[in-house]
Amino acid sequence: MFTRTESFREFIRLYPVVSVIVAIHIALYLLTILPIFPNYWFFEHFSGVNFYIIEGEVWRLITPIFMHSGFSHMLFNSFSLVLFGPALERLLGGGKFLLIYLISGIIANVATLILEPLTYTHVGSSGAIFGLFGYYIAMIVFQKNRLSKENSQIIITLCVVSLIMTFIQPNINITAHLFGLIGGFLLGYVIKK
Repeated sequence: MFTRTESFREFIRLYPVVSVIVAIHIALYLLTILPIFPNYWFFEHFSGVNFYIIEGEVWRLITPIFMHSGFSHMLFNSFSLVLFGPALERLLGGGKFLLIYLISGIIANVATLILEPLTYTHVGSSGAIFGLFGYYIAMIVFQKNRLSKENSQIIITLCVVSLIMTFIQPNINITAHLFGLIGGFLLGYVIKK
């Protein structure tokens, strides 16, 4: 379920939503390092800054989901999406998968807006990715026959390890991780295949 054996071309054909999201991650990262714009321009206009959101720049509840603070940040989140997204995209279809991904990310960013200081700035797709974990956990709890016992154990183990790492690593938006997970779990309860 989580092993990738497809060729690059097959992956794009089978998982178009995951492919487009990863392409957006890469494109936005490249735009932040290429000398086309000053390297801070995209962060200045699209990162989640609570003060600017309060002032009416509500697109900042969505755009941080696709922005990353550096190559390793972008690579890790894109790699996580490539590992865990395809199975869910296949199970749910592209439309529902995208809905869960975006709503989980938005829930994470709204929670960040409410619970973090006005000066708080954030980027990254971790809240949306934790939303996918939350959705998988909801499947394990409410739709036991959808995942094998082995895949359920893999998801639970990875979710626990990811939560532990959330509290150990520096510069992590703990609020986004937790509320992305909760949001995905609630969506898994409400939106069933």
